[in-house]
Amino acid sequence: MRLTDEQRHAIVEETARTFGPGACVRLFGSRVDDNACGGDIDLYVEVGHALPNRAAAASRLAARLQLALGEQRIDIILVDPETKPQAIHAVARREGIAL
Repeated sequence: MRLTDEQRHAIVEETARTFGPGACVRLFGSRVDDNACGGDIDLYVEVGHALPNRAAAASRLAARLQLALGEQRIDIILVDPETKPQAIHAVARREGIAL
């Protein structure tokens, strides 16, 4: 996994701060490959409660992560119980690493 311990801690902390301690966050995509270079930080975040506006909630988390991590390209897939399943969700759960 190509995240430092500090980056991983910041992601977990800001995710819990934004959505509560029950939120599950996984890193997926190119950053899980230790042999790859570059790439954005792809995060799959799953929460156990319905969110009134997932896009706004994901934007809040992205802003907090930018402040905590500095200038980074961060993509967030945010899933709550009302989210319709998509193929990318299965890929992120299967190939992602829980942080």
